[in-house]
Amino acid sequence: MHHRPGAAVDASDGPALSARPLRALGARPGELIAALPSALDGTGPALLPLPSGPARGPVRAMGRPEVQLERDDVALVVPTSGSTGEPKGALLTTDALLHSARATLDRLGGPGHWLLALPVTHIAGLQVLVRSLVGDREPEVLDLDEGFDVDAFAAATARLDPSGRRYTSLVPTQLRRLMDAGVDLSPYDAVLVGGAALPFVAPPNVVHTYGMTETCGGCVYDGWPLDGVDVRIEADRRVSLGGTVVFAGYRLRPDLTAAALAEGRHVTQDLGRLHPDGRLEVLGRADDVVLSGGVNVAAALVERALSGHPAVAAVAVVGAPDREWGERVVAVVQPRYVGGGPALEQLRAFAADRLEPAALPRQVVVVDTLPLLPSGKPDRSALRTLVAGTPAP
Repeated sequence: MHHRPGAAVDASDGPALSARPLRALGARPGELIAALPSALDGTGPALLPLPSGPARGPVRAMGRPEVQLERDDVALVVPTSGSTGEPKGALLTTDALLHSARATLDRLGGPGHWLLALPVTHIAGLQVLVRSLVGDREPEVLDLDEGFDVDAFAAATARLDPSGRRYTSLVPTQLRRLMDAGVDLSPYDAVLVGGAALPFVAPPNVVHTYGMTETCGGCVYDGWPLDGVDVRIEADRRVSLGGTVVFAGYRLRPDLTAAALAEGRHVTQDLGRLHPDGRLEVLGRADDVVLSGGVNVAAALVERALSGHPAVAAVAVVGAPDREWGERVVAVVQPRYVGGGPALEQLRAFAADRLEPAALPRQVVVVDTLPLLPSGKPDRSALRTLVAGTPAP
């Protein structure tokens, strides 16, 4: 039976309320491509993609495929953990997934041939498959079994049909590697990049997307909402997203659903502001704020300012306990060149006209490579552990 879209279902005291089964399957793109049409049209079971490696067991335990679904309009249960590490299953309906895919294609200029270069256990990779299905064109698939390879990406790009539009979707780390290797991205009509703000100047065909699993992936492109997506800034400055793309809740977790959904809207953990023309600017996560000298410092704003330094390849900002300031702003820097990154005073001077004094870093930690989550976002937990093990200045 159907439930009102957006309504939470309490499945904590007994079996789920839908007759629709849930099928867990592996992370092979071919399996998803074959099973997705029947999942979307309702003739087959809904799908729970399982990652490989140690996360597989916890995701299966979270999804409980032996228990039928809360709602029979759900097509995908997509694992998401954000920055907490605790797996949750976002319930994505057919209407939400198809609306997201169609709105994306409308924004980009129509259907095209997609290169899948992301895992299909994440919403960005899954949406490449949904958009391809909507466009009636099977995607080109990049083999990721041995990791992301720039030469393989270039070869796969050459296999895309040049007679129509060509698209791909990446995380910032992949884009940076392709740019550093000199891979030509001009054949693409659009390169969607989400997962984190871009700390570098990207080619003109790169579209920066903002969204999350709970909104069927990116729903704001270069600051502008897709058709049918409503963006609001709540009183606490958190970004609130509404529209058909919003998820239906978390798998068998009505408590988490109640905290994340308000009247059918997803209240995110991101801080933002709307410009007078309606464009959204994301300022960073609500929990990525450093309270330094009584001033709330958004880590994302500091990262943007520091990322422009010519010796910085990548940077992430966290807070560390400080006897004088309460918390001090710490910049964890991956240098662009061998031999060490910029000194603290160089970074402070570089950003002095972009940041207020409290937001300027008071410590720099240089690493070979920034720790990242599978989504391409900085692993804040690992960064804080790293900084805690570094002598204070």
